[in-house]
Amino acid sequence: MAGDWIKMRTALANDPSVIAMACTLDVDEFEVVGMLHHLWSWADAQSRDGHVPGVTKKWIDRYVHRDGFANAMCAAGWLVVDEAGIQFPHFERHNGKPAKDRALAGERQRKKRASVTPPVTDESRGDRDTTVTREEKRREENKEHGGDAAPPPAAIEPTPTTTKTKRKTALPADFPITADMIVWANERAPAAELSLETEKFLNHFRAKGEVRADWLASWRNWMLNAQTYAGRRVVPMGKAGPDFDDLTWTRDLGGF
Repeated sequence: MAGDWIKMRTALANDPSVIAMACTLDVDEFEVVGMLHHLWSWADAQSRDGHVPGVTKKWIDRYVHRDGFANAMCAAGWLVVDEAGIQFPHFERHNGKPAKDRALAGERQRKKRASVTPPVTDESRGDRDTTVTREEKRREENKEHGGDAAPPPAAIEPTPTTTKTKRKTALPADFPITADMIVWANERAPAAELSLETEKFLNHFRAKGEVRADWLASWRNWMLNAQTYAGRRVVPMGKAGPDFDDLTWTRDLGGF
């Protein structure tokens, strides 16, 4: 309820989450951007805090004319749906009157800075005379030492290198699953359930309040452990049935 415009990035079509949604819905990225704009514009006009009661995934799919769109937004971390309705995470950052006021103020400051021309100062006559005098003196010294040959270049001291340690931080509140992460999980942890394991990962570290230097690497380690555990799971006999090709029991009989 804050006007007839909303904030959107100019390169939104290149966002990994948009690419993942396009792959899921079997459409191009620009069509996804159009559907997002359509839905976000509606939310900006209907909500003050990003929560809209009574709205369902089915209604969202019908509103943008694409089945599965709401689920794709949830997978990207851009939509939360529960029994009370829908919620747009971080709505206040990009929508609503305060966010738009901040955007307009920032644009005014940018234009103001761009319009200011830095002062140009002319070199004083005394400085020019001093420069000329020093140049003439250098030439005279070169002649005394064998002509106008240029003096040898000064030795360049090596710049000391320092290794910066990446600072550890808490798990970000916004931890979306990107297209690159989906591709990686399909290749390296195909037996792990992506959504379930990610939810367990977030719950675990948020409950413990631990800090890490690289949360993406921590997530990958979690998925690899889930892949390893999935390979060791024992299927109950009542569900899978006996393996009649398994002859390991003959080892106690001396084999065939």
